Amino acid sequence: MKFSRQLVMTSLAVFVLSACSSDPSSRRQAKDDFEYLETPQFKEWQSAADAQPHIYDDYKIPEGEFNGEIGRDVDIRPPQQILELVPGARFERNNGEVTLWLLNKEEADRVRETALTLFKERNIELLEDTEERLETGWFSWISDDEDTEIGTRTEVTRVDANNRYGFKISLIEWREANKVTPVSATNKERYNVLMTNLVMARYDLDLREEAARKAQELVKSIPISMGSDRSGFPVIIARTPYNVFWQRLPELLPSMGFTIEARNQSQGTVKAKYASPDDSFWEEVGVKPIELKGGTYNFLFGDLGNRTSINVTDSAGKPVEEQLLADMVPVIAAMVESK
Repeated sequence: MKFSRQLVMTSLAVFVLSACSSDPSSRRQAKDDFEYLETPQFKEWQSAADAQPHIYDDYKIPEGEFNGEIGRDVDIRPPQQILELVPGARFERNNGEVTLWLLNKEEADRVRETALTLFKERNIELLEDTEERLETGWFSWISDDEDTEIGTRTEVTRVDANNRYGFKISLIEWREANKVTPVSATNKERYNVLMTNLVMARYDLDLREEAARKAQELVKSIPISMGSDRSGFPVIIARTPYNVFWQRLPELLPSMGFTIEARNQSQGTVKAKYASPDDSFWEEVGVKPIELKGGTYNFLFGDLGNRTSINVTDSAGKPVEEQLLADMVPVIAAMVESK
């Protein structure tokens, strides 16, 4: 699968979810037949000359010209939902176009940079790149519920109004099987939302990576000491919030000789197998070896607000001795500072 000028439809939430059928058209079309298309034209009701008609507006068919797809052209797929991944942002939909409103100009600038990053990563050509407008060349969407490869061109336009800062994402050209055709209202709305979600997902990835970097810096200066939990039992105390400390466990525990076998953040548990490091490890970190036998142990992490408690039990669920916890304090502290 080539990524050049292509956006691959995957199992991510930002893409189309495929149905069980292997036939693309059956995912878009109703399963029933289309005999209603053979319905004869309606004729005006002719009442008997001496009849007194009673009209009920509840069953009156509206008059007028109504444009829309019929028969096999009706797309039954559920509409795409915008992933609200930008904090404080608000979305508007109008005629199939999506406008993203941000809280300030700095966030709007960041969304623009995110779109540029996304286009670059996907090898999407930019025909116009100005502060006010981005216009892409052709790129492809490959989806299991489309009969052919879909090609689109998109523009991202800056919109400023009433001290609000935003971007409008619009599909400007449509291509099926390498043939440029008019885009339907359904596909216009669908693929504008998909592109919006791609940008939002990339923006969210940047936010999470930035948070991880900040957590990495915070955790390097965490004081580690002995203390007690809310029940008064001896525990190791890490003076940092639980979610910050949890970020470092995948590399912190292995550096101490523990192989993580299972972990559950919501429950604050980690199951790990211990094998004592060699003498060179203890000489390097500058602390005495801990008298912990090899085997499986359970780490219990508690959220104490701005602190995190750490307790350890053996494979039978029995807490290790307080002295052993105390011996682990300088080891954990050394590993936090070195990572």
